Amino acid sequence: MVLPVQSSFYGSYTPVGDLVTIAVCFVILILLFCSFIKRTRSFRIFLMIVGLLLVSAYANVTYNTLLERWDPSLYFWVSALRVLFHGALFAIFFLFTQYIAEVTSLERRAALWVTFIAGVLFVAVVALDIIDSLNHTFGFRIDPDGTVHTGMNIFYVGYFAFVILIAALLVRVRNYLFSRVMFGFFCTIVLAIGLNLLQLLVKQSSFTVSSFMLPVFAMLYIMHSNPYNAKLGTVDISALEDMVRFEYSHKRPFGFLSLYLPAFAEEHAEMPSAIQSAVRKFSSSFFRGAVVFSVGPGHMLLIYDKQRNPNYEERITRILEAFHAQHARFRNDYKIVIGDSVDRISARNDYVHLIRTVLRDMKENTIHRIEEKDFAAYNRQEYILKELVDIYHHRNLNDSRVLVYCQPVYNIALRRYDTAEALMRLDLPETGIIFPDEFIPLAEKNGYIHVLTEIILNKTCREARRLAEEGYSFSRISVNVSAQELKGTYFCRDISQIIRNADLPGDRVALELTESQDESDFLVMEEKIRELKSMGITFYLDDFGTGYSSLERIMQLPFDIIKFDRSLVVASGASDKSEQIVRNMARLFAEMDFSVLYEGVETEKDEKRCVGMSASYLQGYKYSRPVPISGLRDFFTRAA
Repeated sequence: MVLPVQSSFYGSYTPVGDLVTIAVCFVILILLFCSFIKRTRSFRIFLMIVGLLLVSAYANVTYNTLLERWDPSLYFWVSALRVLFHGALFAIFFLFTQYIAEVTSLERRAALWVTFIAGVLFVAVVALDIIDSLNHTFGFRIDPDGTVHTGMNIFYVGYFAFVILIAALLVRVRNYLFSRVMFGFFCTIVLAIGLNLLQLLVKQSSFTVSSFMLPVFAMLYIMHSNPYNAKLGTVDISALEDMVRFEYSHKRPFGFLSLYLPAFAEEHAEMPSAIQSAVRKFSSSFFRGAVVFSVGPGHMLLIYDKQRNPNYEERITRILEAFHAQHARFRNDYKIVIGDSVDRISARNDYVHLIRTVLRDMKENTIHRIEEKDFAAYNRQEYILKELVDIYHHRNLNDSRVLVYCQPVYNIALRRYDTAEALMRLDLPETGIIFPDEFIPLAEKNGYIHVLTEIILNKTCREARRLAEEGYSFSRISVNVSAQELKGTYFCRDISQIIRNADLPGDRVALELTESQDESDFLVMEEKIRELKSMGITFYLDDFGTGYSSLERIMQLPFDIIKFDRSLVVASGASDKSEQIVRNMARLFAEMDFSVLYEGVETEKDEKRCVGMSASYLQGYKYSRPVPISGLRDFFTRAA
């Protein structure tokens, strides 16, 4: 016999709230599956919370369905579902505490205390709920006619105990979270509590699980969808374009302050919590409605509305004074750029590129206000980049915009010039000659460097063949290769094909490489060098002495010539001790059958000193500045 349920354990019930919760949870999971989100520990906790919401909603629907079809034989399953329903919600409360501790990077000791207190509370309320279900006299029970008696109703005791704990935890971490993030969490928790209190007043129980969805929405939007960095109070660069577009379309002028901290410029560099706290204050303390964007590791950009901050110059002065007070405390190097919105930059939505152009030429611990000359430099860089894009897409190995200059190298044993280093220049219609330090970083950053290398190698090989056909005596001409290129799947194929197409013996070509610190790069470099050496190509280790080279690695790589950087030439002339160190290093390489080339030789003193330090080759302004590759005819010896 099936009897109708007379009352729920704390009010009337309809499954609408739980069914909606189930649907929303699946939508969240689908969206997360289709999007690219960092799989952090906080994200895994968030997924567990969503999973427990599904469990609790299914348990509550099933529990109430069995009550509607009540039969005394179902008592065990009804009691078990009730405990599962409550247990899943208390487990969500426990995970809320772990989530907050994780996203705020709460110190380990405090985090352990939070885990302990929340764990004890979870075990206690679940245990009491089980005991309550087993105590048929004073606890939860169902009469034969289906009337439900809630007993002590442990759920709300545990509910408010966890609410107090979470509120205390949020107060404890208030200095670790950006104020807007705190506001978002607090508001959703207050709304969730309000929804449950309203349920009690109207004797309703349909939206208990749904109330737990409100903080989950806050987590999803603030931490895993909205680009807030909760600890810094910064917004991801992906939101910057939207803001600039909005301000520009509404003709609203804005100003910006950029802060770059080189010490934290590496991808995984961890900013100390004290500095994070200082950044949070800057995010909201000086300008009304300002937003701070994280535009790269160690790089933050504050944008403020000028209309809402009419005294913005005064505010800039105050924020800089506050910054200098913090700098006296932390002593981290910095670069600050200050500027105002300009229509031509807003239209292109390219403030980050403009600022990075300015940063490139700034000295550390300086402040720069953007001027008209900065826009000129930015426009120049944009033009160079546009030309690089065009060179890349055309892939013309004879592109007239790429010029080959060469610096001859003096062979001490032969007492003549018999090698040279090929150096790249760009000759663009609007700018004329552009030197490598201006366009190589752009080419490397944007993935265009290999095409430039192919062009200069092709032109070098073809000119080398002509020199040989004309009877000029030389050993080889070297071409610089970026370590970035070695990772390319077809690097060796491209290099060897260009040399073969030029009908030039491989031993007339050399490649200059700078050693990478990355272990994977080292392994790739070793593999590619050995493959190309089989063609007779000579390999130089470039820039030895600049701080990147490891003697152990050099011994493993099959280089032929070690190029001592000019810094070592200068250092060797600074003191007897420095000269002895450079001398011993050079002798070590010479004894191991490496040839030593000193670059940056500018005076007779430099020359004499380097000759006495195991030099095989000398290169520098003493002999010649870089000249067009055709000018090598003035340095190489021609057979009579």
